[in-house]
Amino acid sequence: MNPWIVVAAIIALGVVYVMLPTGLSAFLRYRLKRLLYCPLEGESAVLQIDARRAGLSAAARGYASLRVKACSFWPKRAGCAQKCLSVPGNETAEEESAVSASPSR
Repeated sequence: MNPWIVVAAIIALGVVYVMLPTGLSAFLRYRLKRLLYCPLEGESAVLQIDARRAGLSAAARGYASLRVKACSFWPKRAGCAQKCLSVPGNETAEEESAVSASPSR
């Protein structure tokens, strides 16, 4: 058997069984709008995280690189430092208070 086929098969298995689930999990986790505390405004803001970037970075590096895609304080605060993503209490708050992007039934 050709050793290059074995190497290609190992890489393909790594992509299918490690990278794809990791990236898909991060994408699904960050795809909905979230209610997070904004340290600049001093109140909660509805924001959407760039889920595609989070999924690709999680698949490539093992952790999600987060960036705000849209915020309820924009365009007034557009270009902010996005410190809301690093506020200590926001990580658990975002899981509990996800705002549904689809209309309610």
